[in-house]
Amino acid sequence: MSPEQHVQTFESEITPDPSWRASTMAPTDYTKRHFGIQILELERGRAVLTMTVRDWMANGFGITHGGMVFTLADTAFAYACNEGEDMVVAQAADITFLRATRAGDLLTATATRRWLGGRSGIYDITVTDERGEAVAEFRGRSRAIPDPAIPPTTKEPR
Repeated sequence: MSPEQHVQTFESEITPDPSWRASTMAPTDYTKRHFGIQILELERGRAVLTMTVRDWMANGFGITHGGMVFTLADTAFAYACNEGEDMVVAQAADITFLRATRAGDLLTATATRRWLGGRSGIYDITVTDERGEAVAEFRGRSRAIPDPAIPPTTKEPR
């Protein structure tokens, strides 16, 4: 069984839980689907996702475009930080590229919560190649926001 087949099986086994936003994201995560990103592991505050670099993901130098690596890391960040019922988004993020990769390489992003307080969090994501060598380090800062489907309370004008 290929890694992608195993992962699809894992994703189909995720039971949607309204108290765990990450468990409900995959079916409508069109960016993840478009880039071929797959979930390997998912738990509250931690996520491991993988992506095979395609030819169209390479830049003019024949190496993986930094935006593709950032997208994989950012997607892992999204699944790790949506560990409760609130919708959580990136407030800020930065990435350090350590090594170049190329089309055909299998990249894995492991996201781990470092700190959570109130509506804010900090998550570190390491992106590795198929040899387990780090290719990028990403730090994301998250912020829980009100659900846009729930109208804010209004006060009567005085």
